Amino acid sequence: MSSGKVASWAHGEEFVDEADLFADDGVLARARERGNELGAPPVLPGAGALMRLLAAAVQARSAVEIGTGSGVGSLYLLAGMHPDGVLTTIDPEVENQRAAREAFAEARIRTPRVRTIAGQPRDVVGRLTDHAYDLVAFPAHAPHAEELLEHARRLLRPGGVLVIPHALFHDRVADPAARDATTRAVRGLLRAVSEAEDLVPALTGSGDGVLAAVHRPRRG
Repeated sequence: MSSGKVASWAHGEEFVDEADLFADDGVLARARERGNELGAPPVLPGAGALMRLLAAAVQARSAVEIGTGSGVGSLYLLAGMHPDGVLTTIDPEVENQRAAREAFAEARIRTPRVRTIAGQPRDVVGRLTDHAYDLVAFPAHAPHAEELLEHARRLLRPGGVLVIPHALFHDRVADPAARDATTRAVRGLLRAVSEAEDLVPALTGSGDGVLAAVHRPRRG
């Protein structure tokens, strides 16, 4: 990557001032620190800004996030969603959700706006209502990601948005020498999204990469 591209990427990451998102301008920084301590790397600012934009674009009133982590991605989604929108966020790790709830409290997010569920994502999403959500988000490196994709397509309403951060997976996806199991799984997920006839996708370089798609079911 040339120095010019590095500078452009950094400029994009800094374009949105995180201090403008919440009354407490240290909320995201502290949430990121907790995420790193827990081994749950949060989304970078450029990816978070795009997540917020997509939530705002569909005026999301109902969203599902798989992989709460320390709540950084959740905060970006909530910042973009309709003021009365409800985010259902799922994580198998109780410690992650405890950290996320701390971030929500610091950000003064009203309790009814967030439903935190501790459990295995595949089990939880299987109980959620078909076509009832404006937005579904999960990280590209999530276990069983292609199965989660199928659930997301079921959960999204027509015109709803799929958001997949970490889609370039530390620049490994585009590196033909990277052949570890996780990188190959991420490549498989990207391919599945690009080939899905009911999704209109785009892959961006924001943060660690964001794959986004609009759900547009075929007319039968």
